[in-house]
Amino acid sequence: MGSNSKRQLPLSSSPSSSSSSSSSSSSRAASGQGNVAVRPKTPASARSVTPNSRVHSNGDDSVSMFPSATKHGGAYVERQFKGGLWQRKDNGRVRVAVRARPRNAEDLLTDADFADCVELQPEMRRLKLRKNNWNSESYRFDEVFTESASQRRVYEVVAKPVVESVLNGYNGTVMAYGQTGTGKTYTLGRLGNDDASERGIMVRALEDIIANTSPTSDSVEISYLQLYMESIQDLLAPEKINISITEDPRTGEVSLPGASVVKIRDIEHLLQQLQIGETNRHAANTKLNTESSRSHAILMVYVRRSVHEKHEKVEDEISSQEKFTRSDAPGGSRIPIVRKSKLLIVDLAGSERIDKSGSEGQLLEEAKFINLSLTSLGKCINALAENSPHIPIRDSKLTRLLRDSFGGSAMTSLIVTIGPSARHHAETTSTIMFGQRAMKIINMLKLKEEFDYESLCRKLEKQVDQLTEEIERQQKSRKNDKDEMEKRLRECQDSFAEAEKNLVTRSEFLEKENTRLELEMKDVLNGLNHHKDLNVLMRDEVASLEMSLKHSKQFQLENSTYQQVLADTTQMYEEKIAELIKQLGDEHARYETAEEQLDAIKILLSDSEQKIQQQKTENSTYQKVLADTTQMYEKKIKELTEQLEDEHAHLEGAEEQLHEAKNLLSGHQKSMQDEIDELKMKLHEMSRHEELTVNELQSLKSELIDLLSEKAMLTGELHAVNQKLSVEEKQRKTIENELVRLKTVVPENDHDFEDKKSYTNGSIGQESSTFGTRKDLQKSNPSRETILSQRATIAKICEEVGLQKILALLTSEDLDVQIHAVKVVANLAAEDINQEKIVEEGGLDALILLLRSSKNITILRVASGAIANLAMNELNQGLIISKGGGQLLANMASKTDDPQTLRMVAGAIANLCGNEKLHVMLKEEGGIKALLGMVRSGNSDVIAQVARGLANFAKCESRGIIQGHRKGRSLLIEDGVLTWLISNCNTAASASTRRHIELALCHLAQNGKKLD
Repeated sequence: MGSNSKRQLPLSSSPSSSSSSSSSSSSRAASGQGNVAVRPKTPASARSVTPNSRVHSNGDDSVSMFPSATKHGGAYVERQFKGGLWQRKDNGRVRVAVRARPRNAEDLLTDADFADCVELQPEMRRLKLRKNNWNSESYRFDEVFTESASQRRVYEVVAKPVVESVLNGYNGTVMAYGQTGTGKTYTLGRLGNDDASERGIMVRALEDIIANTSPTSDSVEISYLQLYMESIQDLLAPEKINISITEDPRTGEVSLPGASVVKIRDIEHLLQQLQIGETNRHAANTKLNTESSRSHAILMVYVRRSVHEKHEKVEDEISSQEKFTRSDAPGGSRIPIVRKSKLLIVDLAGSERIDKSGSEGQLLEEAKFINLSLTSLGKCINALAENSPHIPIRDSKLTRLLRDSFGGSAMTSLIVTIGPSARHHAETTSTIMFGQRAMKIINMLKLKEEFDYESLCRKLEKQVDQLTEEIERQQKSRKNDKDEMEKRLRECQDSFAEAEKNLVTRSEFLEKENTRLELEMKDVLNGLNHHKDLNVLMRDEVASLEMSLKHSKQFQLENSTYQQVLADTTQMYEEKIAELIKQLGDEHARYETAEEQLDAIKILLSDSEQKIQQQKTENSTYQKVLADTTQMYEKKIKELTEQLEDEHAHLEGAEEQLHEAKNLLSGHQKSMQDEIDELKMKLHEMSRHEELTVNELQSLKSELIDLLSEKAMLTGELHAVNQKLSVEEKQRKTIENELVRLKTVVPENDHDFEDKKSYTNGSIGQESSTFGTRKDLQKSNPSRETILSQRATIAKICEEVGLQKILALLTSEDLDVQIHAVKVVANLAAEDINQEKIVEEGGLDALILLLRSSKNITILRVASGAIANLAMNELNQGLIISKGGGQLLANMASKTDDPQTLRMVAGAIANLCGNEKLHVMLKEEGGIKALLGMVRSGNSDVIAQVARGLANFAKCESRGIIQGHRKGRSLLIEDGVLTWLISNCNTAASASTRRHIELALCHLAQNGKKLD
């Protein structure tokens, strides 16, 4: 809802009531007692229970949504709800919350001389609707949201209880009602593609539903419709128009068979469908709203959840007959239960007054149908609230679609949205009265459960298939086992017959073999006897042979002795000859080896001389190359030194930020010179080592390798120094360019920075965003466009340069730089989003230090304005006082006569007066006396700020007395403020000053009456 446009709500009447009567009626409606009763059209017992559905009810035909609910005054009152969002809830009553939209730019321009027509009291769940500055009416709601309420808190308070009831099987409705431009679509239908924290109730509700349902056993489906000129159209399928409404004659349930139903897979799929619906919804540009909805949008969410035994909450309420029915299934399994519920999220279009919206042609026809449907809805609400016997539910398709939401069986939450503008007081009053009447409606919540025979049938069919397959597998297994056993039996029989046959054959063979062995044994015995005779003959022959053998052995022994002696003598001579031959060969070999060693020594000597000569040549070449390299680097170093000197000459005019870079550069130069000296020493040492012997040649090679690595290191360091120099040069140029841009962008006139008036606790004059009036703003600023462009440019520079660097310039020694820096900080402090960053980065401390130490009138004036901007925040106000800012402002007011400086100081003190906690400290530090003393300047702007500060002070005291935490006489009386207010009441130069003086006198008078 990007505009501040308003719509007139076409209700039949707007009854006025006093503060006490409206409060008491709201209280009775909220508590559900007294004359608030349920419409006796459809009692709970009249609803039929079919075999496929059932309704849980207790003995008196009423339905309690929560087990902890008890009957109280005709409705069921929940004693404690999840999260403590409502202290006391009637489960069946329509919940109504109110949300106020903050002032926008158009409200600030058109309502500059008017205060808000609505005062919110969220802690008491009340709001006051002002008729004027003295008369107001008080209304009580279930919840009151201020302008700063987040989308998450609105969802958790308004819609989350409804979503939880839908997940438990109850129907639910969340509806937004209000004037156009007050934030209905923002509250319900915001998708939050760029910022998830801005998501509306639609997205958050579906997120919770998807998170609490199972994709396997549960289902979530949606339909997205719009009611455009009494024609129901499908936003997800634009070709479907004029969809008919069907009512079940037995149950009275409303359905739309022609609407498309989409099953939601995940949150991304949901966002895609909602984006399609928002694209197809009718919207137009009117004088009241640039994106005015021309149709009522209805999101229908169908939830189907399976009830698991471990999650059943109402098992005790099921009768024994029903339990028997549920368990009477094949195999003793329980019949599964599903809970079907429906959630309606309704974004109503706001009604219009033709004289305000300027609608013509097609827009005028659309406005007629919108007003007609809203009027029908208002009549139904009035009839239900008054317990009328006739409810005009069929006057409009909107009321037919919402039949179950008001007076039906759904849990309903209504959020009414209002604006703060006094120009639309009548529309705001009508919206509030609509919400008050809706709070009197009580619905009979009913839980719908069905026996899931389809799921049970599928489950049983699956079990039958499994059992059939198991039986077939067992039968096949038995058949296979039988065949296997028969086969094994046949094999055993065959093997037994074959074994028997083999045994018979074997026995016959053994008998034959036994006969044959007996014959052979007889032949063996005959042979043994024959051998025995032969052995006796052989024994005699052996004895004769032994005697002859003894004689031959004695002869052989004597012969072997002579042969041994001859062999020993021959062997001795052969060994001596072999030794002589071996010695001769060794001598010959030793001679040849000596000659070869001599030749090798000669060759080695010649090779050593050649290598020594070659190493000397290479060493001289290395020495020459190193000398050339050293000379080249010395030349480059000299050039770099000259370049550095030139750079230092150019950087003499730079700021203190470049001083550190110069020190770093000089340090690098020193380290570079040290390394060069070290290299020269190593070169000198190497030239000395060249005169050593050949044995040190290998060490010279290793040192040469070390020198080459150091040379590469030196080259890398020189390259790094060059890169650092180029980076420092770029930084210097960047800082110079930033200084030039700051000087060109920041206005030279110290009146060009923007300062705003506080909207915190004690603010009285909320009609302007500057300390002075709009006329003063036009005098001090060239144009609004110039200020906006300068502010955008300064914000861009702040992003590029960084807030910390800008704050660091506040301590610069250059007075011109310091002035421009404090102007930039003052402009940044004019934006609420920058104030916290400035305080965190130490900007407040730097500004207070400037007030304490600077003597320049421009710096003091602009710093005072910056502190005035920061004093718009309540936390910053306490910091300013704790750091001595109040006393510094009071001292400055007494030391200067410059009207502009006094205006800034007076504005800052006026903002501090809006904080009741700081009144005593502000008075002790001389703030009130200094504020009154600035009247001496005679400047109308200064006097206007003084009057505003006194009005803020008096109002805070009045509020403290009303709330009961302040007693005693006003602090303003003691400083002579009352005398000045009375004397200037009719002589003030401007209307704004007179209004502030009158408000201050009014509050002082009220305080005196309350003390009396």
